[in-house]
Amino acid sequence: MAKKKDSEKHEDGQRGKYNKDDADANELENFVDDITDEELLGDILQKRPKVSDGVDTVIIVDGVPQVNPERFEKLKVVITKIFAQFGKILNDYYPKSENGHTKGYIFIEYEKHESALEAVTQANNYKLDKQHTFLINLFSDYKKYNDIPEKWEPPTIQPFPERPNLQYFLSEPDAFDQYYVYNINSHIEVWLNSNPQPTKLVEREKWTESLIMWSPLGTYLATLHKQGVVLWGGPNFTNVLKLSHRNVQFVDFSPCEQYLVAYAPLDNGEQKLTIFDIRTGAEKRSFISDAPMAGNVLRWSKDDKYFARIGHNTLSVYETPSFGLLDKKSITVNGIRDFSWSPRDNVLAYWVAEDKDVPARVVLLEIPSRKEIRANNLFNVADCKIHWQKAGDYLCVKVDRYAKIKREKGDVKYSGMYFNFEIFHMREKNIPVDSVEIKEPIHAFAWEPIGSKFAIIHGEPSNNSVSFYNVKSGQAPVLLKKLDKHFCSHLFWSPAGQYIVIAEIRDSGALEFVDTADFTTMCSTEHYKATDIEWDPTGRFVATGVSSWKTKGDTGYWIWSFQGRILNRFNTNTYCHMQWRPRPPTLLSAKQQKDTKKSLKKYTSQFETKDKMRMTKASKEVIDKRRKLIKEFEEYRSKRLDDWNKQKAERMAIRSHIDTDELDSDDKNVQVEKVEFLVKEEVTVID
Repeated sequence: MAKKKDSEKHEDGQRGKYNKDDADANELENFVDDITDEELLGDILQKRPKVSDGVDTVIIVDGVPQVNPERFEKLKVVITKIFAQFGKILNDYYPKSENGHTKGYIFIEYEKHESALEAVTQANNYKLDKQHTFLINLFSDYKKYNDIPEKWEPPTIQPFPERPNLQYFLSEPDAFDQYYVYNINSHIEVWLNSNPQPTKLVEREKWTESLIMWSPLGTYLATLHKQGVVLWGGPNFTNVLKLSHRNVQFVDFSPCEQYLVAYAPLDNGEQKLTIFDIRTGAEKRSFISDAPMAGNVLRWSKDDKYFARIGHNTLSVYETPSFGLLDKKSITVNGIRDFSWSPRDNVLAYWVAEDKDVPARVVLLEIPSRKEIRANNLFNVADCKIHWQKAGDYLCVKVDRYAKIKREKGDVKYSGMYFNFEIFHMREKNIPVDSVEIKEPIHAFAWEPIGSKFAIIHGEPSNNSVSFYNVKSGQAPVLLKKLDKHFCSHLFWSPAGQYIVIAEIRDSGALEFVDTADFTTMCSTEHYKATDIEWDPTGRFVATGVSSWKTKGDTGYWIWSFQGRILNRFNTNTYCHMQWRPRPPTLLSAKQQKDTKKSLKKYTSQFETKDKMRMTKASKEVIDKRRKLIKEFEEYRSKRLDDWNKQKAERMAIRSHIDTDELDSDDKNVQVEKVEFLVKEEVTVID
């Protein structure tokens, strides 16, 4: 064998070296590290900084009572109760002297910086008692004030984040209302109910992950997501506010839109209620409730100053903006079942069930004085329903009474049922109460929104009657009209009063539009299988819908005039729900509204002219569109005829040079058959 040269040996050595490196690289690629960081560096990782280590979440509370060790736990409970309402407390520290007495100041650490800011804003100068008033500062403020530079520099001017005009929809020149349409797969459309055809304003896919709803004054459009709630507003429906609340399933606004309550289920079957300030997005207070998700556990007064909830034999009333209990204690009410706020006054109406020989009671409670301004005892009561008239002038309590009661193994069975409507005259001295008794089953009750009438559907399901009553000051309710033999189930008053839709929305979808001024039926029609009916906020239009959530086939929504004339039909297989955008109350006084109605005739001609111009414009657009379509069709037809004529030679070659373009061109293969039949027979009888 020949010897290798030195250069060849060097190359072989290098080649062997490279192969070894490649093998090591392959082993590294397949290497799996199964040792965790905690096992290797556990003692070091325990000392790593945490999110909560910052001082932005810490506040210093001065003015705290100096107490001995025996009273320390009681002081801590009071302090925690006051400051826990602003957010979750992670730590608290009470400095003490050598003898164990507190020094009069404490440190509290929150989970979020926003909670610390809220505590400083809301609880500063809080008067605990006559001798102690809290003075609160952020811990970070001490460093800021100690490090004040000798030379003052003006702060940098921050750009002003201009918010969209949230009330733009109220300045619509023709007062057209908006509504949203919820379709399958969370496909949302916002429409303007313009004339003669609605105009689509916004269309977005998967705008929400569960529900969507307008705020009570129409300012916001709320959508629900896994991470929380988003509020949209402005002409383009831009993102106005995000509220974090995981797994939220339902939201409720306060009447003046200052606060929002988010409901989310917990793993133990309870639900968490969190109140947010809509202006700042701050979390104000939270509750844990075992009430069902569908109900509004927290109910608000008309001015957002108070909200209340029912506990076990208690009625708890809270005040804002402190969100603490009114007078720092709940109201003990044994056997309380339900309550409702007056829509115009800070008055609560609640009812208490019977307890052996103690009768049921309906109580009117004034807030914040907690004074009982009226109480009414009721006997043989199975259930009560509270119905306030929109103006708060009257309260109706529907009372389900029984003739006999039977208790078996914990179950209660009633027989001989009859019904009473207890009418409270809220604006009269001593609040007198009148009663209307009806022996037949009650299916629906509804107050006239503007006015003093109310309507009742009663009787057997196959033969219902609709009765209208009027309530006047100092008089018992008077029966105005009884409509017999009506197949109906629901009542829908116009927001402006006077007009009502009597509907059957379970099977047939029958609709009856009635003018209660003289109780004439303006129109009797139907929207087959209708599941939803809703008036627009002005009382000019009615929307009926067949939701794909409740039925299959023929889904969609129709828009009617208040007189029952069909205006538009939108039939779609994806329709689920629609809702009109609410309007805030008018700023005009009663006198100004009355004067406007009197002078309405002056503007009638202008409105009619404008409507005619709009219809003429619409007609012109339709005619132009049709002419364009006809022209396009004629051009297309002309091209196809030219192609057909050019292909005649090919057709002749295929068909043995027989022209089959005309029916009489091939008389051998055509059979003519005459058919005669009797069209008319006349018989003349001559005497």
